[in-house]
Amino acid sequence: MTDYNILISDDSVAMRQMLTLTLSDASYNVTEANDGKQALELAKSQSFDLIITDVNMPLLDGLSLVRELRALPEYQFKPILLLTTETDPEKKKKAKTVGATGWIIKPFDPDKLLAAIRKVLR
Repeated sequence: MTDYNILISDDSVAMRQMLTLTLSDASYNVTEANDGKQALELAKSQSFDLIITDVNMPLLDGLSLVRELRALPEYQFKPILLLTTETDPEKKKKAKTVGATGWIIKPFDPDKLLAAIRKVLR
């Protein structure tokens, strides 16, 4: 096992399962949240090295989650990747503005996702 703890946040059970399988197979420790609100609570109570979140979720969307996380001292510089079906350049720009580290389009390619993760965890 690596010592990296990754929090994934997505309201799709299938997407969380695919992410967990991909990340666990690569020896990452994975914690799942089914929406942004739950992800924020988990992030406040545990320490994560990376957060991967969907953009469109109930209760607290991905962009708001990034904004909330960046306001916490522990997450000011931790990598946060958005994993989404959104391709709108304006949304991407907004994601950068609120502090997202990167943007990955769904459906994701497991190898590309893992390469992006290795890059941001360096």
